[in-house]
Formats: sequence, structure tokens, C-alpha cells
Amino acid sequence: MAKGLGKGLQAFFPEHSDEKQEQIEQIALKQIRPNPYQPRKTFTEEAISELAHSIQTHGLLQPITVRKSIKGFEIVVGERRFRAAQHAKLETIPAIVKEYTEDEMMELALIENLQREDLNPIEEGFAYQKLMSHLNVTQEQLAKRLGKSRPHIANHIRLLQLPTVVQEFIQDGKISMGHGRALLGLNDKNKISSLLEKVLHDKLSVRELELLIQQVNERVSRETKKRKINLSPFLKERQDLLRSTLGTSVAIKPGKKKGKIEIDYFSEDDLERILQILSIEETQK
Repeated sequence: MAKGLGKGLQAFFPEHSDEKQEQIEQIALKQIRPNPYQPRKTFTEEAISELAHSIQTHGLLQPITVRKSIKGFEIVVGERRFRAAQHAKLETIPAIVKEYTEDEMMELALIENLQREDLNPIEEGFAYQKLMSHLNVTQEQLAKRLGKSRPHIANHIRLLQLPTVVQEFIQDGKISMGHGRALLGLNDKNKISSLLEKVLHDKLSVRELELLIQQVNERVSRETKKRKINLSPFLKERQDLLRSTLGTSVAIKPGKKKGKIEIDYFSEDDLERILQILSIEETQK
């Protein structure tokens, strides 16, 4: 079990905590199928091959856990051992058969992998997200149940905001979680691809990427200021009048044939307030 995960599976399923007393059965591999809720999406061939060699030499030291299904059995815990047993050309595998609901199947698959630290950062983020949704808990509540810090869980979930290509690079180990977190700080998301290429080509460290992103953000900010429209005295006066009247930021943007007015609001209540002001002003004209 991984360190720092509180009471582990027992905290979630105390009634299933003592597997040593369960009866172990030999079940044909062809009767078993993977857990549909398995959070791990990547199984490295090298790791499976090494485990298969160990199984051929020493046997499978720890049985997998399955539940009876309509057609054979479904894996609850132990898919990597199951894959290695297939690789080792075994016909049967030792297994503990238990009765689990669909909900317990999902929770056990997620929590067991989190305990073993078998997940990459993206898979871990999805696992936390699924547990929060399924258990209807906050990040703080989930952190307490798993014995993790809230920032740890929040940082992994934030990675899911990254474009798919970046998530895939993290999953494949081409860039680190730190690189992914740094890319989240990029203001212009259209520049992610070019920065990603530079990280790979120049083998940038996380710190080097952070400094580069800081420079890119500052450059974009300066370019935005340069593109700032110079309003005529008449439009500037009207823009200031609107800002004063509405109590929020207003931008008048003239064009060759037509212009537009942009009005900022910060909530639905604020929007309603602005609409009421506009309605009053319209009535008074």
C-alpha cells in the first residue's frame, strides 16, 4: 500500500478488509474480463513482461479479486497480474471471488490503484475527479478520506484542463507533471504547441519552461497594449460617461463601417443591475 493514504480501502469498505480469510479459487483466464471501471489506461509491455517472467519462475504470489458476472467473472483488483498471467501463457489464475455492486467495483478500482501509485498524473487526476463525482464530496473531503493534501488533489485535477496532446505527453512520460502545471499558466493557449515542441527539442527543465512562459506572457501583454485603440475625444468622453453611469468597465471599439460597445459584468446580479440602469436611462430619454 502506498504511504499516506489514511486507512486505505478499509476506510471505504470495512466489511471487505480481511481478504486473507477468503477462499482462493483457480479460475480459467478465458472466463475473466477486465474491470470496466479500471482507471489505468496504459500498461507498459516491459513491466507486464517482467511480471510474467516472475510468475513463470515463482508463481503468482498474490491472487486477484473478481466478482461473478453474467458471463464469467470481472476483475475487481489485479488487472496487471491478469495481463501478466496471459503473457505467461497460464490457463488458470488464483482468485478471490467476492460480491460487489457496480458502485463498489468503481470505487475499489480507483482507490486500489491510487494506493499502489500505479497511475500516471493524468489517470490520477481522472480518478480523483470520478471519486468526487461518485461520492459527491469536495476536494477537501476527498483529501481527508484518502489521507492526501487538498493541493495534491487539486493540482492533479487541474491537469485535466490541458489540451489532449499535452495530457498524452504526460501519460507517456515525455514531459513531467511539473511541465504540465507550468503550461497551465500560459495566457495564450494557442502557443502551447510551439512551447511543447521547444520543451522536447531543447529538453527544458520545469524551471526553464516557467521562465519562458513568463517571458511569453509579458510579451503578449505588451503587444496587446500596443494594439490599444486611440479613441477620438468625443468617443473617449462617451466611454467615460458610460463607465461612470454603469459602474463597470466599458470599452467603445470603433470600426470602418460599424463599432461595438463591450460592457463587463461580474455576476448575474451585476448584469441585472446594469440592465435596470439601461432601462431607466432609456425611459428618461
